[in-house]
Amino acid sequence: MPATLPDPAGPRVGLFVTCLVDAIRPGIGFAALQLLEEAGCRVEVPQTQTCCGQPALNSGDDRDAAALARQTIAAFEHCDHVVLPSGSCAGTMVHAYPELLADDPDWAARARTMAAKTHEITSFLVDVMGYRPEGRRLDATATYHDSCAGLRELGIAAQPRALLAEIDGLQMRPLEGNDVCCGFGGTFCVKYPRISDAITTDKALAIERTGAELLLAGDLGCLMNMAGKLHRRGAATRCFHTIEVLAGRADGPAIGEEG
Repeated sequence: MPATLPDPAGPRVGLFVTCLVDAIRPGIGFAALQLLEEAGCRVEVPQTQTCCGQPALNSGDDRDAAALARQTIAAFEHCDHVVLPSGSCAGTMVHAYPELLADDPDWAARARTMAAKTHEITSFLVDVMGYRPEGRRLDATATYHDSCAGLRELGIAAQPRALLAEIDGLQMRPLEGNDVCCGFGGTFCVKYPRISDAITTDKALAIERTGAELLLAGDLGCLMNMAGKLHRRGAATRCFHTIEVLAGRADGPAIGEEG
C-alpha cells in the first residue's frame, strides 16, 4: 500500500509516545504515526515529552506527578489534539491532570483544556477522524483484552473492534473475562506480586482456551505482562498491540520475542 502523506489542512496532532513504547517497543510509535498520517493528520512528536507521571501518581508522589503534568502540558498544548497508544497514560492525562493541578488556577485551566483534547489512538481514529484501514490483510485468529484504564476511564471498547473488523482475513474470537484485569496494574504488580501472578495466570488460561493465534490489546504494559506469562507457560499465543495489526506491522517479532 503506498504511503499516505498527511493532509496539509488536517489537524495538528501531538503524538505522546509513552515511556514503555519508547524504551521497549518503538514500533508501536511508528505504527501510531503511520495510522495518524493515513487519517489525514499532521503529526508532531515533541522532543520534550518524558513520562506522563502515572508511576509517581500511583506511588503517592503527587508533587513529582504534578511537575510531569506541567511539563507535558507545556509540550503539547499548542496541538489541536494529543493522541497516545495507551489508554492508561491517556486516562492519567484526562482525569488526573486537572486534579493534580487544581490548586493553581492557571495550570488547572490549562490541564482542563489539555484533557478535553487528549485521546487514546483507536478512539481518536474512530470517534474524531472517522478513519478505517484499507488494503490490510492478516490471515490469523485473534482475541482481544480490554485494558482496565482504557475501558473504565475512557470507555474504549467498540472502537478497536470496529477497526479490527476491517482487516481482511482476521478472525476475532471472544475472550472470557475480556474486561477483567490482567494483573499488571502499573505499580500494583510490584506491590502485590502474588496477587498479580494469580490474576495473570487466570487471564493466561482464558486466552489459551480461545485457541487464538494472537492476543491483541491497547496497552503495552498489559501486553508485556500477559506475553511473559504465556511464554513461561509454553503457550503459542503471540501478542501484539492493536495498532501494529491495524498498520500492517504484525509480520515481525511479537512482544517478548527476539528480533
